[in-house]
Amino acid sequence: MIKTLLLSAAAVAIGPASGSVAVVTADGDKNRPVTKVITLLKDMQKQLQKEADEDEAIYDKMACWCQTNDREKTEAIKTAEVRIDGLTTKIEELTAGSARLNTEIKNLEKEIAENQDSLDKATAIREKQLAEFNAEEKDLLESVSALKAAITVLSKHHSGGFLQVANNRILGVAATLENELSKHAALLQGVLSPSERRAAAAFVQAPADYFDAAPTFKQSYAPQSGEIFGILRQMKDTFESNLSASQKEELANQKAYEDLKAAKEAEIAAGQQQLDTKTRELALTNEKNAQAKVDIEDTKASLSADEQFLMMLKEKCSLTDKEWEERQKTRADEMKAVSEALAVLSGDDAHDLFTRTFNPSFLQRSSSSSSSSDRRSAASALLARVAERLHSPRLATLAYNLKLDAFTRVKKAIDDMVTQLLKEQEDEVKHKDFCTGEFNTNQLQTEKKERTKEDLLASIEDLEMTIDELAKAIDELNAEIAEMQVQLKRAGEDREKENAEFQTTVADQRETQKLLKTALQVLGDFYNKKTASLLQRQEPAGPPPPAGFETYKNNAGSGGVIQLIQQIISDAKAMEAEAIRSEEDAQKAYEDFVKETNASIEAKSKDIVEKSEVKARAEGELVETKEAKEAVILELEQLSNYNAQLHQSCDFVLKNFDLRQTARDEEIEALRQAKAILSGAKFDNFLQRS
Repeated sequence: MIKTLLLSAAAVAIGPASGSVAVVTADGDKNRPVTKVITLLKDMQKQLQKEADEDEAIYDKMACWCQTNDREKTEAIKTAEVRIDGLTTKIEELTAGSARLNTEIKNLEKEIAENQDSLDKATAIREKQLAEFNAEEKDLLESVSALKAAITVLSKHHSGGFLQVANNRILGVAATLENELSKHAALLQGVLSPSERRAAAAFVQAPADYFDAAPTFKQSYAPQSGEIFGILRQMKDTFESNLSASQKEELANQKAYEDLKAAKEAEIAAGQQQLDTKTRELALTNEKNAQAKVDIEDTKASLSADEQFLMMLKEKCSLTDKEWEERQKTRADEMKAVSEALAVLSGDDAHDLFTRTFNPSFLQRSSSSSSSSDRRSAASALLARVAERLHSPRLATLAYNLKLDAFTRVKKAIDDMVTQLLKEQEDEVKHKDFCTGEFNTNQLQTEKKERTKEDLLASIEDLEMTIDELAKAIDELNAEIAEMQVQLKRAGEDREKENAEFQTTVADQRETQKLLKTALQVLGDFYNKKTASLLQRQEPAGPPPPAGFETYKNNAGSGGVIQLIQQIISDAKAMEAEAIRSEEDAQKAYEDFVKETNASIEAKSKDIVEKSEVKARAEGELVETKEAKEAVILELEQLSNYNAQLHQSCDFVLKNFDLRQTARDEEIEALRQAKAILSGAKFDNFLQRS
């Protein structure tokens, strides 16, 4: 289109002289060598400009690639370094935690082993004590039984039936006495007086003759048998007393052992529970540590790859910048050289010279028809048409001024306008590049912030869920603690009632025993006293008295009453002992329940404290995460506002960039062609091509 306008302008400049045109057509071949050179130079200009545009497009793409990847890789490297620092700290913490847990596990294992060893030792001691007690109890029971048998034998002697008892039984009593004195010498130390020991020794040495030591007949053995009888009774009482003390000591030892065993087993169970917890925590810590080490290795590998890529990118982009500058400089020099050569060949003087050189006759005929006024009018008409088509006020003004001003001022105005258009074109390219880069940056930052926002929303949801679960768990633990405290209170009240019933029962049994013992004492005092008085009666020294009262005999039912009272006392003692054992069992069960419940309450309270701490940390993280979310939302709003500003500033430029560039190129080309017409170059070209 521009070429058509230029040809029209050239035709206007030539005028209606058809003869001149015919002459040029006939003799145009003489000017063709120079014209070809000018045409080639112009084609070179176009090709150089085309290559410059292509290089610029390639450089823009490369610059965008460099900026985008440089920014992304720099951010990725920074993120990786922060992640590596965090993972390093995490690995150190996990390693320290693992070492701490290993130490705690070893200490717990040692503590459990020590408690188990203590329990085993206590069990061994208890078993030894029990064996010793069983042996001692058996020995004492056998001794008591033997002494009872001996007392039974001597009681017959003591009651006057000595002649009716076999001699071997007396020997058995002596053997029993000797055996018990020998076997329990330490126990009987301080119990028997020296005279009693001498009497016992005399009896052991000559049991058959012992009761005949005095010269009298019946009176001689009674006191001596009574003395041996008393020794045996004293030994039996001592053995029974010692047996009772041993049994009480055994009960105390058993209770102490059971208390120790319960305490040690509780400590072992608690230690084992802590050991299991620590072992699971250690396994989890080691797993996290291993995963952190894998993550840090992967992150380091990714960091190394990003650093190498960034190094390559910077090197390649630097080489591209240098190559771009060199190509720009070289092409500018080439375009300058072509433009200067074209200016030399297209100037008025060169045109006249070439016309004279290749077609002198044409110069004479055409000089009158190619006046400056015609060229000015043709150039003005060309600019006016282009200004009308492109709606350019500047070209219209220049076309009008071209009719009025001299060539020199018009050419300068054309040069200034071309310079201004080139400057506008360059600024518009820079603005387009700026808009493209900012849109890309804004999009990347928006996408990144959207991802951050999604991550924060997910974190907020997780934290809220965690806080809710912890709150529910804490409420459940508090409810369980409250329920256990209620159970403790109820158990205490029940224990008080049971103890009160026990105290009443024991008091009743003991009062019953006391009353029965009083009755038994009264009966015993009477019947025992009468028996003794009968035993101590002696025959008179003179003739026998006349017949008197018959021998007074005890009431036939007295023995049954006494035995019944003794049986009731025994039953009362058994009931008392059973009540005491039941009370001890109930008290122990209550103490165990209180101990276990308190331990459970303590564990749950500790769990509440730990969960409360975790909940507090989660709530703090939730607040921080929500603040971070608000900050991200604010940044997204700012990015959106900036994006809207970019659209206001850039949409028109980006949408009409190619059209505006083309129009501006046409405007520049029209100005250059108008200047060329004013310089005469286009006039020659028109003559040759027409």
